[in-house]
Amino acid sequence: MANLLILTVAGENKVDILPSLMKHLADEAIKVLDLGQMQTQDQVALTLLLQVPPTFTEVELAERLQPIEEVWQAHLSYRELDKQEYQTWLQDKTPEHYLVTLLAPEVNGKVLADVIAEVSQHGLTVSHIKRLSQRQPISTDNNDQITCFELRLRGKPSNLIKFREQLLSISSEQGVDLAVQEDSIFRRCHRLIAFDMDSTLIQTEVIDELAKAAGIGEQVAAITERAMQGELDFNESFRQRMALLKGLDESVLSEIAQRLPITSGAEKLICTLKRLGFKTAILSGGFTYFAQYLQQRLGIDYVHANQLDIVDGKVTGEVKGTIVDGRRKAELLTMLAEQEGISLEQVIAVGDGANDLPMLGIAGMGVAFQAKPLVKASAKHAISYLGLDAILYLLGLTEHDIQQLS
Repeated sequence: MANLLILTVAGENKVDILPSLMKHLADEAIKVLDLGQMQTQDQVALTLLLQVPPTFTEVELAERLQPIEEVWQAHLSYRELDKQEYQTWLQDKTPEHYLVTLLAPEVNGKVLADVIAEVSQHGLTVSHIKRLSQRQPISTDNNDQITCFELRLRGKPSNLIKFREQLLSISSEQGVDLAVQEDSIFRRCHRLIAFDMDSTLIQTEVIDELAKAAGIGEQVAAITERAMQGELDFNESFRQRMALLKGLDESVLSEIAQRLPITSGAEKLICTLKRLGFKTAILSGGFTYFAQYLQQRLGIDYVHANQLDIVDGKVTGEVKGTIVDGRRKAELLTMLAEQEGISLEQVIAVGDGANDLPMLGIAGMGVAFQAKPLVKASAKHAISYLGLDAILYLLGLTEHDIQQLS
């Protein structure tokens, strides 16, 4: 038989099957060049690449491993590997640089089939699939359930932009979140996360809440929506909305702050990342009064937002200082990265509106969260169907990791 042999053992993962297998292969003349193991439920598949002496016969190996087949009722298969085939494998420099993360309350076969078809279409192959989320019950009433699979890809996409677009299309059609990213060293070295506030960290637009209190809710909400869709210049729309708030009583601010609806998963995400040593920031086109309230509640490190001008207990319709628009958010993000002594590759930015695109674009990981169509299509990553804590899976953390940090 050949010097090189691929041995595959598949069967029920009983307690002693692996020790028994290795015991029967315990021979200084047998070299283990490579091995891998995969388990699903109680079924295990183990593959070994062995180098055996030229005098070692396949019959002898089969006799050695016969107890594995008989006692453990495992299926064994052999494949001879010629030296040229092995040498080609050694010299294969095809990189494994990309990951696709699939996130949804539930995952069906259609979604996986569509994703893997796109992977193949763009010249990539799946080298490994890993479940990051916890095991799921057959049926559940838990609305917070998350199923997450991470697909490690071998090769380089023929057209990365087109690949992202196709995955985004599958995401919209199937109601799942899909993210593709390069598996670089920076993915495991993020150190700062910056959030937009309105409709990202909280599930409302504060300026709309202020407008409701002033009796002009519909008028201001319409301007807000056009600005977030990218139809209006942010600064222009902001000044328009602020002017309409002139005369609003200062007492309203506290009432609104106390009922701000925190986005699902925000507290879990921030708590987990802070345990990992992350710095956190709010970079908002909203107002410092509310951002500082959230800072105290969530333990945020940095806050940059617009400061309302209040005179004699009344909102004047103006803001103090420079308006925090999209350009300013990107400047502030760069400043915070420099202050922390890290590169922008180590920064995560999360937002939902058109004015968030500049900071999403320069961050190592830019996440459009429950975002407007323009933002979702332009950002590197998008989460539309789950809470903010889904970002933890984009970082490669498993549910076990998350529970250890909670």
